[in-house]
Parts: sequence; C-alpha cells; structure tokens
Amino acid sequence: MIKKNLLSLAIVAFMCFNTFYVHAQSNYTTAVGLSLDFGEGGTFVGPSLKHFFNERNAGDVELLFGSGVTMVNLLYQFHGNIESAEGLKWFAGAGPTILLGGGGSALALRPIVGMDYKFKDVPLSLALDWRPFIGIGEVDGFLAGRFGLGFRYVIN
Repeated sequence: MIKKNLLSLAIVAFMCFNTFYVHAQSNYTTAVGLSLDFGEGGTFVGPSLKHFFNERNAGDVELLFGSGVTMVNLLYQFHGNIESAEGLKWFAGAGPTILLGGGGSALALRPIVGMDYKFKDVPLSLALDWRPFIGIGEVDGFLAGRFGLGFRYVIN
C-alpha cells in the first residue's frame, strides 16, 4: 500500500514538471527540504540539502530514516539545462550511501540520474530520480528499482 501511494506521488510530481514548466526559473543556489528514497528494499524519509557549487555541479546530502535504519546519502550531481523547458534540468552523478542500524554499519554506491525543476516566483524545487543501490561488503547486492523524490524550499 505504501509503495503504491509513493508511486502515485512520484507520478504526480512528474506531471507537475511537465505541466508547470512554463512558469519556471532555472537557477538557484541552495535548497533544503524533504527527500524520499523508495522502491525495492524499503522506504526512507528525511531532511535534505542541495547546494550548487556552480551552474552545473551540485552536492546533495540526505539524512533518511526507515525500518530501524538510518541512511546518509552524499551525492554529486552534474546538471544540464533542457532548452525547451525553462526551470527543468537533467542531472547525473553518483556518491556513497552509509547505512547505520542493527548494531552495525554498511556502505553502498549510488549512481543517480534524474530531473530537477525550479518554479518561477515560488521558492520551491522538485526532483525525481532513479538511484540504484549497489551494496558493498556486508550488504553485497544490487537493487535496480530504487527512486528518489525531493521537495525543497529554495533559500537562494
């Protein structure tokens, strides 16, 4: 039931990208908000911070909680504009994930590809991405069906 609701939420967010792209402003520097990491293997929710170091390079830090596990995502993202859609950017990148819980810790690698949308005249940014999970060591394995959804307030 939760997965079905999260999938519906992701679809609505994607539709917002396409419906409101005309009212967008393409650039911002820093945004804070709420991130969801969901799909195969559980759902995690928590605060996030995204900061652009320059027009194309950003860092995204997420502290997520779910099922007795705390997840820390440290993601680098390279962004590119979508010329026909002001405010909508594609991004690709990767970074480590640290899992804490159950009396131990684990490490994973997260490649990431997605879209980021900034509304014009509204300090709101939405992001939707695909982020497979590649476990290292104790959590060895691959989960292809992992996704991210971010709702952020744009500070500047």
